[in-house]
Amino acid sequence: AWVSSLSMGMVFFCSPIVSVFTDLFGCRKVAVIGAAVGFAGLLSSSFVSTIEPLYFTYGILFACGCSFAYQPSLVILGHYFKKRLGLVNGIVTAGSSLFTVSLPFLLRVLIDSVGLYNTLRVLCILMFILFLAGFTYKPLVSNAKDKEGGKKGKFRFPPEKKICNFSVFKVLSYRIWAFGIPAALFGYFVPYVHLMKHVKDRFGDSMPEEVLLLCLGITSGVGRLIFGRVADYIPGAKKVYLQVASFFFIGLMSMMIPLCHVFGGLIAVCLFMGLFDGCFICIMAPIAFELVGAQDISQAIGFLLGLMSIPMTVGPPIAGLLHDYLGTYDVAFYLAGVPPLVGGAVLCFIPWVHERQKLKERAKPVDGETTEKMLENENTLSDTTEKPIKEMESGF
Repeated sequence: AWVSSLSMGMVFFCSPIVSVFTDLFGCRKVAVIGAAVGFAGLLSSSFVSTIEPLYFTYGILFACGCSFAYQPSLVILGHYFKKRLGLVNGIVTAGSSLFTVSLPFLLRVLIDSVGLYNTLRVLCILMFILFLAGFTYKPLVSNAKDKEGGKKGKFRFPPEKKICNFSVFKVLSYRIWAFGIPAALFGYFVPYVHLMKHVKDRFGDSMPEEVLLLCLGITSGVGRLIFGRVADYIPGAKKVYLQVASFFFIGLMSMMIPLCHVFGGLIAVCLFMGLFDGCFICIMAPIAFELVGAQDISQAIGFLLGLMSIPMTVGPPIAGLLHDYLGTYDVAFYLAGVPPLVGGAVLCFIPWVHERQKLKERAKPVDGETTEKMLENENTLSDTTEKPIKEMESGF
């Protein structure tokens, strides 16, 4: 559990650093280098014979490379799409669902035929394809470093405030969002890590647990396409309500896993869980765009993913400890359903807070106009008083 949790956590833990590098060097360079690092980590993992080195090769090196390759794929979409950003995010993120569906069966065949180590080497082909795909990330917006550097090829580091743009945390609605989502994720990934082991404990080896991953992958892809399109019709920060609904249903489905004593019940639970998992993932970028704007979206997503790394890394191992102590996953799944419900309740306040912020921002220009008018009146009064004084001085 620690190897897989460390890997997932590092993908998101590196995101704030990735956002800085993306702003400095562009999406293309960061994605290409990240894919190369991930390739090296996955290849080196295939030569490891004990679990301890996997903490570094797979849990850190491979995960960091994936992080550097993943985030630019979200940022680059904002260069090309504005009006249908939700639908585009749904289409792009649905690609991961396609591999979630197909990879379990492919991995089972590969492991049975060529073994674990050669399977990892075969998967390096996918990382090499990702390396080539990174070269297609051509930004339409001119890089700030080209303007500041002057000549082409000459690079100057921008000010520290631009490198680490903590100003996004001044937006109250973003602060609630950035801390509410990690609060919900303490139990979010527990079913994804431990569900297969739970099936073996309860039903034995007779049930094909890959079917559950198949259900999760298919409905997650469908959810990303459907809810990505729906998000385009929901105005402003009210898109957050889609995430609230997704957290509510995922928490509820997690609590229902121990109650399923029939394998068909688990299939139904996984179908609903995958559907709303797709909803949660596909609208993250559109919500960030609504809360902080297009200029700060890269680091807004980076900070959020970085904060998400803590609960994602800690949650599944705690569930594993509960299983080791109690001998069952039932309590772990019950507890895993609580944080999504709490986090979803916190997110409900975001649209109201965001609307109040907008009203305050609209009121500021009015205040500015009134102060300008007052200054103009003072200037006119000073001009009228200065004229007779000058005339008196000229008379003397």
